Amino acid sequence: MAIITLTTDFGEKDHFTGATKGAIYSELPNVTIVDISHNVRPFNVPEAAYIIENAYRSFPKGTIHIIGIDSELNVENKHIAMLLDDHYFICANNGIMSMICSEIAPSKIVEINIHDKMQTCFTVLDVFVKVACHIARGGKLEVVGKPINSIKPINNLKPYVNEERTKIIGRVIYIDNYGNVITNVRKSFFETVQKGRKFEITARQYKFKTIYNKYCEFINFDIPKADRQDEGKGIVLFNSGGFLEIAMYKSDSNTHGSAATLMGFQVRDTIGIDFIKAPSKPPNETIYFNT
Repeated sequence: MAIITLTTDFGEKDHFTGATKGAIYSELPNVTIVDISHNVRPFNVPEAAYIIENAYRSFPKGTIHIIGIDSELNVENKHIAMLLDDHYFICANNGIMSMICSEIAPSKIVEINIHDKMQTCFTVLDVFVKVACHIARGGKLEVVGKPINSIKPINNLKPYVNEERTKIIGRVIYIDNYGNVITNVRKSFFETVQKGRKFEITARQYKFKTIYNKYCEFINFDIPKADRQDEGKGIVLFNSGGFLEIAMYKSDSNTHGSAATLMGFQVRDTIGIDFIKAPSKPPNETIYFNT
């Protein structure tokens, strides 16, 4: 049985998501449809790229992923279908796949060319659904498009490293539901530049000298729970997707705050990582945010 996922910026209010699902079921009554997210910020390609990269691997091979972000067809925004890592992706050629493609090379890419067969201003419903259902029936990509060799990149998707390789400049690419700030610095890239050196991460006026492996790693469980005062501590870690993340332990943007609200970070803001050759004084490994 085919699985089709949906990632869009449609939100929950309008008819777009329901209409898209109805069109799929009209063609494939037995298909399984999974909503990854419909709350991507409108036209936010990097945010959608981060979400789909961290979601798709949990699905079985052969899953078809429809990505409806900035998908209106024009001469600068063509549509593509791609086979990558044994998954199919259908989206606009607006850079949304470049994050995944920087790690894994696509097996096949086609530029969709079936638009002349239909009248549409809702391309996710009329075009992406048709392509997804064609693939789900076992159809080949070449039937719905012409092969191409490359896709558009997202600007500033990769972090900058200076010529001396003593500094990385990263950018915030996503802020999650907990207010955690995710950057474009991958663990693999960080370790390649670091080469065992000590470091200092600068995020606005805050500085960090330790990267944790999980949120609770800094807690001293030998201290009675009532005396720990763990909530509100700022930490840096590599998250489950392998991206450098600035977080606050058990954060809540609506109550005591989060890394994003207390530090004032927004998407596209920068962070700096400086690598230090000389031995340094043991760092204070956690930071308290004042609320």
